[in-house]
Amino acid sequence: YSSKNIRINAVNPAFIKTPLLEASGMKEGTDMYDMLVGLHPIGRLGEPREVTNAVLFLSSDEASFVHGESLMVDGGYTAR
Repeated sequence: YSSKNIRINAVNPAFIKTPLLEASGMKEGTDMYDMLVGLHPIGRLGEPREVTNAVLFLSSDEASFVHGESLMVDGGYTAR
């Protein structure tokens, strides 16, 4: 699709602090939440704005040469 100027990219987040995560019982201060934080070398969960920023970047002209990329937004989770 690149020849038609169509870019296909993916954003792959790890655990992000959202109402859905909280609703599943993973609230700050719980053992499960602390376990999730421990999985991320950065020492915290992601914020929704961090995923949004990745999507906005890939959608922008600044990423016009980025095609077929899978962008990990995971605080180092997959690199550990």
